Amino acid sequence: MKKLAIPVENGSLSHHFGHSREFCFFEVDNDKVLKTYTKTPPPHQEGVIPRWLVDEQVTDLLVGGIGPKAIEILYAQGMNVYIGVEVDTPEALANDFIAGTLRSGKNYCHH
Repeated sequence: MKKLAIPVENGSLSHHFGHSREFCFFEVDNDKVLKTYTKTPPPHQEGVIPRWLVDEQVTDLLVGGIGPKAIEILYAQGMNVYIGVEVDTPEALANDFIAGTLRSGKNYCHH
């Protein structure tokens, strides 16, 4: 089973991972979404949100922008991080991920 996390702001992917007000989670098995829910992340401080996602057992993170320290923590824990994902609704992004059509590219975070 995979567990996707997507930082969300105003109903769409947030460009800045660490400043997202909520994260949308998708539990996926055999290319089907079994469960979807949102959670409020802990306050933004270096390393806190990446460790929270590890504790939440996230396997795949879809982000627009993310800082290098967060990437380092997540990669060290074996998480797949898709950077530079285009802004869309969490549901559309999860469907693209499942279908293998998710587009990613440039990191929108510059720190």
